[in-house]
Amino acid sequence: MHQTTEPAAPDSATLPVATLHRWRGALFAAFFVTGLSMATWVTRTPDIRDVTGASTAQMGLIIAGLSVGSMVGISVGGALVARRGGRFVVRWGMTAIVAGVATVALATAAHSGVLVAVGLALFGYGMGSGEIGQNVEGVALEQQMRRTVVPSLHGCYSLGIFVGGLTGLAANAVALPVTVHLLVAAAVTAAASVWLVVNLPAATGRESARETGPSAEAVDRPGSVWREPRTVAIAVVILGMALAEGSANDWLPLIMVDGFALTATVGALIYAGFGGAMAVGRFAGGALLDRFGRTRVLLTSAALAATGIAAVAFAPNAALGGAGVVLWGLGASLGFPVALSAAGDDPVGSARRVSAVATAGYAAFLVGPPVLGLLGEHWGLRGAIVVVLVMVGVAAVFIPRIRPLTPAAPSAPVSAA
Repeated sequence: MHQTTEPAAPDSATLPVATLHRWRGALFAAFFVTGLSMATWVTRTPDIRDVTGASTAQMGLIIAGLSVGSMVGISVGGALVARRGGRFVVRWGMTAIVAGVATVALATAAHSGVLVAVGLALFGYGMGSGEIGQNVEGVALEQQMRRTVVPSLHGCYSLGIFVGGLTGLAANAVALPVTVHLLVAAAVTAAASVWLVVNLPAATGRESARETGPSAEAVDRPGSVWREPRTVAIAVVILGMALAEGSANDWLPLIMVDGFALTATVGALIYAGFGGAMAVGRFAGGALLDRFGRTRVLLTSAALAATGIAAVAFAPNAALGGAGVVLWGLGASLGFPVALSAAGDDPVGSARRVSAVATAGYAAFLVGPPVLGLLGEHWGLRGAIVVVLVMVGVAAVFIPRIRPLTPAAPSAPVSAA
């Protein structure tokens, strides 16, 4: 194992409450602007499709650029965190997101679907690697504060989706050029990134000389985490629940526009509602998890997501479909962050496990867009999301296998409210 004298993260005893505030605030900002950037792109997909002249299947391939970039980022993110620490990975992830959104803006002005895919790949790399860094930071913060934190961090991502959805609604309503809209979003993300990076600890997740012994050596062997049944179960849960979240992020505006004959403005409004429901579920998730436990909360989440997806797929009118979107968002809200938190239950090898199981989530993001696009050509997008419904059911079967390794909720949580 790589040896270093710098600690993976400061000891909790040395961290004053003000430091915890800054750390948490920086992560809130990182997740928020990532969601804002994502929503900015998604709410303009109908316009980008029209400008580039892409079919539904071709849009699936263009969107796959985001997932391919994410897979590359996720595949190197864990190793980069282990070598350089979370802050380094978050910094360069944010840089790639800004560059990617700007590239998509300029590609749209050039009417080039190929360049849009290139920009999305760069954006995806930033999201994939950056989210590994952000989630490792979040798990470390959660352990030091001794309270559930990760869902609220992902709640900030959903809040960013919600705000970005409303901004997209306004941009569509006033016919703001896509290029202008995306360049403004890139500038906002860049400005926030400058502040948040300096407020993250320098070495969270970095492997240290303290991580020694048989357990650490076993985790350090390539591919070793995939021989752990619990890690595999977490990956299956993430695969299904990430597909539920990602399919909405990629396709929901088009599902509502094409499947219910709505305008792009209404589609953007419904997408904002999905982001709002995700945010509510994630901000409420910490208290629910602390009170009812991981298994019961995740099973309830899967049931809500399945009900919502089924409503969107089979509802006879847009009103019921819109109600289904809310249930879909509430149900999908906790699967990804809680499963990532489960991967970090054991601090030894946490970065590697988080990276490994997140890869399953991004595999869903990679496979989902083109598959749903191709199925949508034959069955319509509403029919295609039945595949997502099935995968959520599979995830639910594995949820009981990812119970916490230790009893939850130590009696003296650190206050940083």
